[in-house]
Amino acid sequence: MAKLDIYNLQWIEVVFTGRNKAYGAYQLRKDNAKTTNKALIIGCILFILAISSPLIAKFIKGMAPEEEQARTIETEVVLTPPPPVDEQAPPPPPPAEPPRPKVDQVRFPPPVVVPAEKVRDEEPPTVEELKVADPGQKTIAGDPNADIRIDEPVGEAPPTKQAVVEDNSVHDFASIETMPDFPGGMKKFYEYVGKNFVYPAAAREQGVSGRLFMTFVVEKDGSLTDIKVARDLGMGTGEEAIRMLKKSPKWKPGIQNGRAVRVQYTLPIVLNLEGQ
Repeated sequence: MAKLDIYNLQWIEVVFTGRNKAYGAYQLRKDNAKTTNKALIIGCILFILAISSPLIAKFIKGMAPEEEQARTIETEVVLTPPPPVDEQAPPPPPPAEPPRPKVDQVRFPPPVVVPAEKVRDEEPPTVEELKVADPGQKTIAGDPNADIRIDEPVGEAPPTKQAVVEDNSVHDFASIETMPDFPGGMKKFYEYVGKNFVYPAAAREQGVSGRLFMTFVVEKDGSLTDIKVARDLGMGTGEEAIRMLKKSPKWKPGIQNGRAVRVQYTLPIVLNLEGQ
């Protein structure tokens, strides 16, 4: 009896002999081993798929065409060169000051000077007489709508020295009245780039072409400072552009309110091996 296997199909037939085999218990006992094996295989397959799903997703992503991946790398923004500067145009007038608020004016009548012979020698009035007498000058309420008149002193005062405040802040390119410019215009600047830009050997071998963007500050005296590469093509092209701009002639500085100011400038430089 210790070796009795009640799940053996022979015992199932013995147990259900002469009984209703269409009952569910007989069918469950008969198909138990097959159902258990099937469930075990399906569970193992689902477990393996769940574990390896990241690898499968990575493999499917790597099979995508390279052209579709390259389309979503970046969007190139090309900055147009600044407009030409009209040196003969006068600077804009300063903004008009707002009108001052109107207030009541208190005006005193001016004193009247008479000759000495017309002055009568009279005794001073008594206290009783002063109570009903006209004391002379009165406070007269002014008209708030009257024009404001300021009586300035006559004569020339010594000139006063006013402190001149230097504007050393860096202005944005879009908020400047007169833009900084290369001597002779941007056409001359690109001619200067074509003559002085030395194409790096590594970039030439790799066929590097395209646009690189440089940022720098045009100082009040026209010199270029804080030269940086905003977008580099690699292979030494950015370093060569910095070297070239450091040796650039002085620019015409930007003008704001009639004075030279420091201006932040962004400039694209096109590199093309066909033109070398």
